[in-house]
Amino acid sequence: MLELLREIAPGLKRVAMLFNPDTAPGGGKYYFSEFEAAARSSNVEPIAARAHSDAEIENVVNSFGGEPGSGLIVMPDFFMVIHVKPILLLAARNKVPAIYPWRFVVARDSALLSYGPDLKDIVRRGATYVDRVLRGAKPADLPVQVPVKFEMALNVKTAKSLGLTIPQSMLLLADEVIE
Repeated sequence: MLELLREIAPGLKRVAMLFNPDTAPGGGKYYFSEFEAAARSSNVEPIAARAHSDAEIENVVNSFGGEPGSGLIVMPDFFMVIHVKPILLLAARNKVPAIYPWRFVVARDSALLSYGPDLKDIVRRGATYVDRVLRGAKPADLPVQVPVKFEMALNVKTAKSLGLTIPQSMLLLADEVIE
């Protein structure tokens, strides 16, 4: 996600990973260590932006609005899904480029960029598990599956409103481009 955000906003100097430590996988540690390593190797300052409420989300995003070269990565956790509308509005108002893990926010809510698991593929693959359980398999005996198919969506209009130009390479890679 950091790499994609840097490609669309090449002047990034600091990027916050926004998450709720109460609902994020591993309290936020699951994703943060890799994000931190990737950021440091790219000469980008990584920031752990913990938020438990709309007010804390507002503080994080507003603090980035006054600093050029700031970006935001929204982590995939239940709290962030529920609070995505305020995040989107604040990011737009503060002109903060942000990437989200859910494709639907690009088309429905005019988010700039998304990259995450293909939710339809996850549901489709889950059907075989349901079938196996209904046939008598013990859920604890079934292997854990991780997403294998990912998708990216871009919103050209939102990029323009942020003063960003989407590279042709990203347009070609995207599963969905919103004009």
